[in-house]
Amino acid sequence: MAVQPANILVVDDELGIREGVRRVLTREGHRVVGANSGEAGWELLQSDDFDLVLIDVMMSDISGMELLQRLVELNPDIICIMITGYATISMAVQAIKEGAYDFIAKPFDANTLLLAVNQGLDRRRLAMEACRLADVEKEKDALEQRKTELEQLDRVKSAFTVTVAHELRAPVAAIQSYLRLILDGYIPADRQREYLIRAETRARAQLDLIGDLLDLARLRNPDLCIDRECVDIAQELRDVCELMAGQIQEKSLQFSVSIPESSVHVLANTRHIRQLWSNLISNAIKYTKAGSVTVVMEVQDSKVVTCITDTGIGIAKEDLDRIFEDFYRTKAAKAYTQMGTGLGLSLVKRIVETYGGEIDIQSTVGEGSQFTVTLPLHALSASTRRQEETQ
Repeated sequence: MAVQPANILVVDDELGIREGVRRVLTREGHRVVGANSGEAGWELLQSDDFDLVLIDVMMSDISGMELLQRLVELNPDIICIMITGYATISMAVQAIKEGAYDFIAKPFDANTLLLAVNQGLDRRRLAMEACRLADVEKEKDALEQRKTELEQLDRVKSAFTVTVAHELRAPVAAIQSYLRLILDGYIPADRQREYLIRAETRARAQLDLIGDLLDLARLRNPDLCIDRECVDIAQELRDVCELMAGQIQEKSLQFSVSIPESSVHVLANTRHIRQLWSNLISNAIKYTKAGSVTVVMEVQDSKVVTCITDTGIGIAKEDLDRIFEDFYRTKAAKAYTQMGTGLGLSLVKRIVETYGGEIDIQSTVGEGSQFTVTLPLHALSASTRRQEETQ
């Protein structure tokens, strides 16, 4: 079998040794570089890539053992063979312990040199092949893991597509049914407005669903560049609470709101903040038949913490881990009202995470739920509050 050319360094302060080794190994097709001292050899080792190094134990500047220690730290994959005219068993053992592959004594002939070098290079080739195979195995495992993830993602996407198609189809089918009844003359003129209102309600629900889907898609896009500005999150919450006051009155619920009078700023998209509060508060109202809805916002150090609490139907423990999934609605929620896409809380969680916040939920079936949203304050918020306090 042809010998694979190797890059070999000989570190020895004897010119005769260096030249003799060079002649023997060059004839075998190897590239051989010589260094006349330990420090010279060390400089070459740092600037070139060698497969094998022959190091004299006794040199005038630094010892071969010291150079061996440096080399093992620099590149433990290089094969090191120690050469000396003062060979002892204890020195050979020490050299092997320090990381040398072999030890040959001066004077040595060409056959002894070639045997040690060829065995060392075979060892290196085996080690490099083992590393290559290990890398291939790692790459194979990574590809299999990626394949599994892609297959799982494909299943999720398929399930998502089916769900979206169903959710979009249902309102259209209902609207078509209402319109067909009117067009075919089954609905008397005095009741047509009633059916048109039903159709408009289903169309509005479908538009809400499409809007939520588009918002989720945008927020999940890693390349999305969101326009952010300094948003007064307290004022946005006050505005949403005012808009929800009519729904509170219709259901005769108590509505308690505690929001800081001063500005509380976060760096976000204003529309997302409005969606966040609207979804959480409208859910609290929707699923509360009697009792109260409470909204409390507090500034705590560098964060703003908002709790929205209701005395509604509550959420079972087994549903808490899935409550933020797309299209997920609990059996209790479906039984309470058919209206709802199951995307509101999914959108809420995505908004909170987009702006580096956290959302927590505590709930008891039949007693109510509390959603706690924590968002980082914008740096301007603290200075703005101090200015407002001095005015």
